[in-house]
Amino acid sequence: MIIMNKKMAGGMCFLLVLVTATWACSSEKPQQEQKVSIPENTIDPAIWGKAYPEQYELWRQTEEPTPAGKSKYKVGFDADNITYDKLSMYPYMALLFNGWGFGIEYNEPRGHAYMVKDQLEIDAKRVGAGGVCLTCKTPYAPVLEEKMGQDYYMLPFREVVNRMPEEHRELGVACIDCHSSKDMTLKLSRDFTLGKALDSMGVKTEELTHQQMRSVVCAQCHVTYNITKTAEGKSNGIYYPWQTSKWGNISIENIIEKIRSDPDNKEWTQAVTGFKLGFIRHPEFELYSYNSTHWQAGASCADCHMPSIKVGEKTVSDHRVMSPLKADLRACEQCHDQDAEFLKQRVISIQDHTVSLMLRAGYATATAAKLFEAAHKAQAQGTEFNKEFYERAKDFYLEAFYRQLFIGAENSVGFHNPPEALRILGDAVAFAGKSEALLRQMLAQAGVKVPMDIDLELIKYVDERGEKKLKAKPEQEIKDPFGLQQRFLPAL
Repeated sequence: MIIMNKKMAGGMCFLLVLVTATWACSSEKPQQEQKVSIPENTIDPAIWGKAYPEQYELWRQTEEPTPAGKSKYKVGFDADNITYDKLSMYPYMALLFNGWGFGIEYNEPRGHAYMVKDQLEIDAKRVGAGGVCLTCKTPYAPVLEEKMGQDYYMLPFREVVNRMPEEHRELGVACIDCHSSKDMTLKLSRDFTLGKALDSMGVKTEELTHQQMRSVVCAQCHVTYNITKTAEGKSNGIYYPWQTSKWGNISIENIIEKIRSDPDNKEWTQAVTGFKLGFIRHPEFELYSYNSTHWQAGASCADCHMPSIKVGEKTVSDHRVMSPLKADLRACEQCHDQDAEFLKQRVISIQDHTVSLMLRAGYATATAAKLFEAAHKAQAQGTEFNKEFYERAKDFYLEAFYRQLFIGAENSVGFHNPPEALRILGDAVAFAGKSEALLRQMLAQAGVKVPMDIDLELIKYVDERGEKKLKAKPEQEIKDPFGLQQRFLPAL
C-alpha cells in the first residue's frame, strides 16, 4: 500500500540510506553553524536559540495552529483553538474507557508546544497517576526523576509541576531532549525509560547509527508505556513493555503478553466489565519499526516529520514538527516524484481503510464488554456459568481490547505500517467475535436471554462523560469534526 516509484526501484535509494546514514533522496542536507557556546545541562530553549536561531524560530512555530483542511483524521487544532474530542469521534471508546480519566476526557493532541499545557488543562482524573504523567512531556523530567527519586512517581501531578521553574512549567519538548549542547549530536535524555527498554532488548545506544538515532530520540516519547502500581494503587514506576521484543520486532503480541503477565501493570478497572487492565498509549515507534516499508528503506522519523527546509541561505531540519500532510507532502517529495495531491489521496485511502476496520474492532469489543456486564449482573443474582467458557471468553476479550486500543492510540491512523495495522485490527475483530460467541453460548446455557442486537448504551457513556467534562471546562468548545457521533450512533 506504500507507493514505490522509479527513484526507489532498483535499490539505489535504499543503498545510499545505509551508506550515508541520512535520508539519501534529500537533495540538500541541513547545515550547522554554532555561533555561541551552550552551557552544559541548559534547558532554556532561548539560550540554544542564540546558537541556532533558524531551528529555534521553527521550533517556536509549533505554538501556531496547523493549516486547516490538510489532514482528514488528525486535525490538530486551528485558529479557533478548538479541542477535538476522541470520545465524540469514536463513541465506543467512551464505553471501553469508562472507569478512569480516559473515559472522561481523551483529546487529539495539539502538538509539541502544548504537551504540558494540554495536561494542565485536562480533567484532573487524567493525571491521577501523579508526577509520572510528566515523563514524556517536559524536558525537566530526567532532572526531576533523578533528584526526587520515588517521590517523582508518587506525588500529586501539580506538586511535581511546581518543582519546575515557574517560567517553564508549560514548556514542552525542548532542544536538550534530543541534542548534546557540546556538539549538537543526538542523544537520549531519558535513560530511565527508553535507555532501560533498549537495554532489555540488547540494544547498545552507542552502537546506533546517526540515522537510527533520528528515530530513537523520537521514541523517547512516541511509544507506549506502563505505569506500575503499588498494592494501594499508587504509581511507583514507568517502563516500556518491550522485554520480550527485539529491535525492529516490537510486536503487539509481545506487548500484550507483557501487560497481561504482570499484575503490577493493571492501572485501572474497566467499569463495564469490572476487569483490571493495563493501557496502551501512542505506540508510533512500535508500529513503524515493525518491518514497515519505510523502516526497511532506512527512513527515520525525522526524514518525514522534520525534512530539510530552506531558511534564507541555509538549509536546516524543519523543527516545526508535524504531519507531512500539514506541509503539503514536502517530505515525501524527497523520494516520490508523484504530485502532492496524488500522494495525499494515497495516504487518506490507507487511513480510510484503517478507520473502517478500527470501528468494526472497537464496536465488536464493546459488544463483548456489554455481554460480560450482563453476565456479571446475572451472576450477582445467583446464576452460575460454565467457568471454562467464561475464562476463554475473557481471554479472547482481552486480546481484542488491547489490539483495538493499540491502533486507536497510534497517531498515524495506520499509515506508519498499513499491513500491520490492518492485521492487528483484523485479529481484534476475530478475537472479539470469538468472545461474543462464547458469552452468548454461556448465557444461553444458564438460561439468560440475550437479544440479537446488543444495546451498547453509547449515548449514556458519551453524555455522562460530557457532563463531567463540561462542568470542569465550560469555556472550551468540543468538536466532532467527522460527524461520527451522528453517523454511527443512530444505527447502533
